Amino acid sequence: MNFGRTVFSQLMSFVPHYEFTQCVKRYGGNYRVRSFSCWDQFLCMVFAQLTCRESLRDIETCLRVMQSKLYHLGIRGKVSRSTLADANETRDWRIYADFARLLIDTARRLYAKEEFGVQLEQTVYALDCTTVNLCLSLFPWARYREKNAAIKIHTLLDLRGSIPSFIKVTPARVHEIHILDELVPEPGSTYIMDRAYLDFSRLYSLTQGLAFFVIRARKGFLFQRLYSHPVQKSSGLRCDQTIVLKGLIQKKGYPEKLRRIRYRNAQTDKQLVFLTNNFHLSALTITQLYQCRWQVELFFKWIKQHLRIKKFYGISENAIKTQIWTAVSAYVLIAIVRKRLEIKASLYTILQILGVTLFERTPLSQVLTERNYNNEQTQNCNQLSFNDF
Repeated sequence: MNFGRTVFSQLMSFVPHYEFTQCVKRYGGNYRVRSFSCWDQFLCMVFAQLTCRESLRDIETCLRVMQSKLYHLGIRGKVSRSTLADANETRDWRIYADFARLLIDTARRLYAKEEFGVQLEQTVYALDCTTVNLCLSLFPWARYREKNAAIKIHTLLDLRGSIPSFIKVTPARVHEIHILDELVPEPGSTYIMDRAYLDFSRLYSLTQGLAFFVIRARKGFLFQRLYSHPVQKSSGLRCDQTIVLKGLIQKKGYPEKLRRIRYRNAQTDKQLVFLTNNFHLSALTITQLYQCRWQVELFFKWIKQHLRIKKFYGISENAIKTQIWTAVSAYVLIAIVRKRLEIKASLYTILQILGVTLFERTPLSQVLTERNYNNEQTQNCNQLSFNDF
């Protein structure tokens, strides 16, 4: 008797299967594969993300316990840790990278009108990276310093919905500033960056691409003030200046005017200096935009705490990138489901609910919306109270 589809199966119905098949064909992912297809691999990896599995043995044990339900989950091949390990090691990680980018495009369209704290019509991005430490003896290809290894996850986050629009995984020795060379400036958009990305020649490339940037300035850089604009000091602003750079190298790198804004945070008593090429927005709006940059820090914190990228299921570069991109796919898929089903709960709450209900046969919208907040303590008439003694 059919009692309905499992929650996991309903969740996977939001995945565009045809597009996934095209990504597999592009890189020959199923070439000479008899039983455990790329789709089976993707389902197992997403299952591991949603249920917080820590190892291949953990994944194998949990799925074999539910052997009778695997068909209804969509998994047709036999699941074993050796088969999954071989798939992660040998199948091209670009399959899952390309598919994650397709999901990202879908999610960005759904969240195009989402508010992020500042009233702007233009797209605003936050650029940053996070470092994931690795064991040098297991990951020698990711050597960072003499005695440790690490990788960096470079992310360009669309602040509308906190959807990553660009992700690149590199060894940790690759400096953040080189990622600017790979970005194609989107005219009219704004890029928010920390001072690690301060390179005037690369920033000038954004200006030539008709894009705006907001970045923290380093101490001691040479400039000449041209104009000073009035500011309301009660708001925390200290100065709003139009400047040009001094020094042969800096002036050659950025020959045009810049805007320098100094702001004092009343809570921390810390003064911050921002540089921008946007002369149209108010100085206070520029500072508010930079505060929104912390959304990318929250994104890194979220995926490190709630998605499985701390402990990897393989030791090769291909296996690590496969795991990271399937983790990103799981994150974006949840964001798509949240928007399409009009769920008001946070992504964290949705993930927690899915982690314990994947094998239930309840409508997905009902699982994600039904809550019981009734915490009233009703006394059982057959039970004596403390005062009866």
